[in-house]
Amino acid sequence: MHSTLVPGQPVPALTVPLVGGGEFTLNADKPENFTIVIFYRGLHCPICKGQLTDFRARLHEFSGLGIDVVALSMNTQELAEQTARDWDVSGLKLGYGLTRDQARTWGLFLSSSIREGEPDVFSEPGMAIVRPDGTLYHWSVQTAPFGRAKAAELAGVLKYVIDNDYPVRGTLAA
Repeated sequence: MHSTLVPGQPVPALTVPLVGGGEFTLNADKPENFTIVIFYRGLHCPICKGQLTDFRARLHEFSGLGIDVVALSMNTQELAEQTARDWDVSGLKLGYGLTRDQARTWGLFLSSSIREGEPDVFSEPGMAIVRPDGTLYHWSVQTAPFGRAKAAELAGVLKYVIDNDYPVRGTLAA
C-alpha cells in the first residue's frame, strides 16, 4: 500500500546519510523557498544519470531562487560513492541508504532486479518540492524510469511560482 502525500500538508520525516559525510535531514536547513528532493533509482540507471547531471548543471539557478536540491536513492554507501565518482554530479547533495520503509512512507513504487547490475530492490523515481515549513508543494512519482521533469523547465516554473506567490494546487479530495 502506498501512502498518499497531499499538497499543503506536512511531508514525512526524512534523514539519510550523504556521500562525503554528514546527513541530509529534510527541513533541517531551511532554504528561502523550497527543497527539491529527487528520488532516483540508483547507479544502475542511465536515465537517472541524465537527470542528475541535468540538475547539477543548473544548481546555480536553483540556488539563486532560494531552492536547495538533493538526490536520494536506496543505493548502498559504496554504490552512492561510485555514483559520485562516475557521474558528473559534483556540488549536488547525494544521499543514500533510503530504506524500504522510507520509500513506502513517501509513496514511492518499488521494483525488483530484472538484470545483472541492478540492486535486488530499488525505488522508482519521484520528486518532492517541499516548502521550508515542511509542507508539500508538489509531488510527482513514476512507476518506471521515464517521464521526469527537466531542470531548466522546473527552474522557470518555480521562478514563476515564487514571483507570483502561486498557491499550492491539488488539495481537494478526488
